Amino acid sequence: MAEKTSPSPSRDITPLQQMLASGTGAILTSLFVTPLDVVKIRLQAQRTPFSKVLPARSVPWGAQPATWKCFLYCNGLMDHLYVCQNGNGCTAWYKSPTHFTGTLDAFVKITRYEGIRSLWSGLPPTLVMAVPATVIYFTTYDQLRDCLHARTGSRGHHIPLLAGALARLGAVTVISPLELIRTKMQSRQLSYRELGVCIQSAVAQDGWLSLWRGWGPTVLRDVPFSALYWFNYELVKEWLCGQARLDEATFMISFASGAISGTVAAVLTLPFDVVKTQRQIELGDSEVHPVTASKPSSTWLLMQRIHAESGTRGLFAGFLPRVIKVAPACAIMISTYEFGKTFFQKLNQEQRLRGL
Repeated sequence: MAEKTSPSPSRDITPLQQMLASGTGAILTSLFVTPLDVVKIRLQAQRTPFSKVLPARSVPWGAQPATWKCFLYCNGLMDHLYVCQNGNGCTAWYKSPTHFTGTLDAFVKITRYEGIRSLWSGLPPTLVMAVPATVIYFTTYDQLRDCLHARTGSRGHHIPLLAGALARLGAVTVISPLELIRTKMQSRQLSYRELGVCIQSAVAQDGWLSLWRGWGPTVLRDVPFSALYWFNYELVKEWLCGQARLDEATFMISFASGAISGTVAAVLTLPFDVVKTQRQIELGDSEVHPVTASKPSSTWLLMQRIHAESGTRGLFAGFLPRVIKVAPACAIMISTYEFGKTFFQKLNQEQRLRGL
C-alpha cells in the first residue's frame, strides 16, 4: 500500500497559474542550458565546415546551388532542427575567430572574442516552440495526476507514471506538426502564403498524417522518459521529505529530486535518444534535399543498424553529454515550477483570508 503524501499545491491554484509557473520555468531552463548546446554546435561546426558539406544541387526552390547543413539544437526542454544555408541563419556558429580545443576553451574564447550574448545564439526562435510545449506538458500532468488521484482514491506511485506518459504523449502530438512547419519555413525561407500552399500539397499527396512525420521516434523516447521521470521524481521527493521530516518539499528537495530522476530517466532511455536524434537529422535532410535524400529509416531498422555498426555501446553513445545537460535542466525546471506553484498557492490563501 502506498504511503500517504501531502496534498499537491496544484489543487489550490488555477490552471492559468500552473501555466505561468511552467512558462517561467521553461524560460529559466532554456537560459541556463542553451550555452551548453551552442558550444556543442560550434565544436560540431568546426569539425564539418560548410566547405565540406555537399551542395544541394536538386533543391527546386533555389536558382543557384546552395549548401545546407542541419543541426540538432536543444535548449534543455526540446530538440529543434536548425537549418543553415551557406552559413546564413547560423553565422554565430560559423564565424569562429579561432580554433577551439575543447568545451571549456570554446566557452572562454566565445565569451572573450564575441561577447557573452553569443552563448545564447538561436534561443528566441526555439523558445517560441519550447514554452508552449512545456506549458501544455506540465499543466496537463498536474491536472491528470490530480484527476486520477480523485477518481481512483489512490495515491499509489503508478499514477505519476501513467499521468507523465499521457501528458507527454499529448504535448508531443500537439507540437509535432508545428515543429515540422517551423523546419519547412526555415529550410525553404517560405512566406506564410507559400507555406500554406506547401502544407496543402503535402496533405493532398501524403494525407494529414504527413504532418506528424517524426512523431514515432519522438514518442518512443519522450513518453518512457516522462513516465520514468515523474515516477522517480514523486518517489525521491517523498523519500527526501521523509528524511527531512517535512510535510512539503522545499526548493532544494525539488531541485535534488529533479536532478536524480532526470538522470535515471536519461540513462534508461538513452538508446531511444540516439535513434531519435538520427531520425530527426534524416527528416531535416529530407526537407532540405527532397529529391536526393534517401527515405528516412524506420526506428527499429535504425536501431538495428546502429547496433550492427557500433554494438551496444553505439546505442549508449553520448551518455555523459546527455546526463550533463538533462540533469540540471530537469532540476531547474521542476524546482522553478514547484516554487511558482507554492507562490501562487500562498497568494490565493492570502486573498481568501482577506475575503473572510
